[in-house]
Amino acid sequence: MLNNIGLPGLLLIAVVVLVLFGRGKISGLMGEVGKGITAFKKGVDDSTKELDEADVAVKDVTPEEEKDKA
Repeated sequence: MLNNIGLPGLLLIAVVVLVLFGRGKISGLMGEVGKGITAFKKGVDDSTKELDEADVAVKDVTPEEEKDKA
């Protein structure tokens, strides 16, 4: 259904969105999206650092029956 939009269709959609919402609202929305993406990346980096710094031993929780089969 949406496979055949093409460049003219995308341009038409962009013009309609621009007319409906105006340049100010669209730029404000894009700014908020950028802040959200930045906050998400920062959160992922922070959690990765916490996991790397944590000294947690990995415990094998495989049931005994499956250990015997292997």
